[in-house]
Amino acid sequence: MAKTRLVHQFGMGTSIRSLDYTQACDRAIRDALWHNSLNVADAFDFPRDAMLIDVELGVQQPEQVDTQALLGIFPYGSPQISVTKGGLDIDKPDGSGTCVIANAAVIVSFDMEPNHD
Repeated sequence: MAKTRLVHQFGMGTSIRSLDYTQACDRAIRDALWHNSLNVADAFDFPRDAMLIDVELGVQQPEQVDTQALLGIFPYGSPQISVTKGGLDIDKPDGSGTCVIANAAVIVSFDMEPNHD
């Protein structure tokens, strides 16, 4: 079987007041997922649990993200989450805090046999 990418979804999320990188990532993932209604599993006659979901997150402080907390976002499939340096931290002009911006790429794949006739 070959892992075959079928869908790329992209999102952005923020934590405006609490400097919470996990919350910003949660919102970025949900932004990516809930802008689309895809029936990819049904289209290929796969069970939804067969979806291989790769999530790539970008934030300025990757070590601050609790990836285990993010797994619960996905109602089915097998999510794998990686976090790299990216996104933005923007200091508030009055010095009262920092706004966190996270970026997410959600890639859905299936193990599929190539069709060579």
